[in-house]
Amino acid sequence: MSTFTIDTATSRATPSPVPGKRMTAPALRARKVDGSTAEPIVMLTAYTMRMAQLLDPHCEMLLVGDSLGQVIYGLPSTIPVTLEMMCAHGAAVVRGSWHALVAVDMPFGSYEQSPEQAFANASRILKETGCAAVKLEGGAAMAPTVEFLVQRGIPVIGHVGLTPQAVNTLGGYGARGRQEQEKRKILFDARTIDAAGAFCIVVEGVLEELADEITSAVSVPVIGIGASANCDGQVLVTDDMLGLFERTPRFVKRYDDLATRIGEAAQAYAEEVRRRRFPTADQTYRSKA
Repeated sequence: MSTFTIDTATSRATPSPVPGKRMTAPALRARKVDGSTAEPIVMLTAYTMRMAQLLDPHCEMLLVGDSLGQVIYGLPSTIPVTLEMMCAHGAAVVRGSWHALVAVDMPFGSYEQSPEQAFANASRILKETGCAAVKLEGGAAMAPTVEFLVQRGIPVIGHVGLTPQAVNTLGGYGARGRQEQEKRKILFDARTIDAAGAFCIVVEGVLEELADEITSAVSVPVIGIGASANCDGQVLVTDDMLGLFERTPRFVKRYDDLATRIGEAAQAYAEEVRRRRFPTADQTYRSKA
């Protein structure tokens, strides 16, 4: 377990454990009673230890999403993301959190081949990160894999609707469920993943009425992203929500404009350095003699 411990004597973060138990998959599953969730579940993405520390008090779940491929590494999509990337960032987020359940995305190619492949990689993720669940994309085709993992002790979050790992098949990132046939398929996918044993399901980029229908149709909490306010919870990419990028999806609400504020801070620093106004006596060391 020393892998997941920070030396508080040397770490800049110096985290202090908060009394209380971490959220669990059964506890989150139990939030939905008789088809409804009294208090919506809050979920955000996190990729680093420090961001996990800041988000943890406010969230029931932290998702180490494969969106880190684009957000952290500047990749064109989530497809090039590796298992090593997910394990490294997952461990960092676990180290920085005490309250939220941490779930880690299974990257493209790490689970589709067979349930056995999925178990080998999911168990590696849990062992190397200390996280409590994995998330995988796909509908009915992935139901046997979800069931295989759950029966072997690995909590699973499903993901239906717009599935970014299938962007090449879908032909883009547009909202799904506009055609009746596709709408029926996505609803069937959600029901099948529910029956397979997932403890919650992310529904992304679908028409609002379809998201509402899915939320009512399945027994587990539905976490919406570009879906509906009536879902059992919501998730956003934190960097989008904080305004760190110039372009954000239509379904994102910006709660801050950190890109501008960071740029202004960097500009102020650069000007002081160039004018030799930094460092001052407050930031330098002098002899006490």
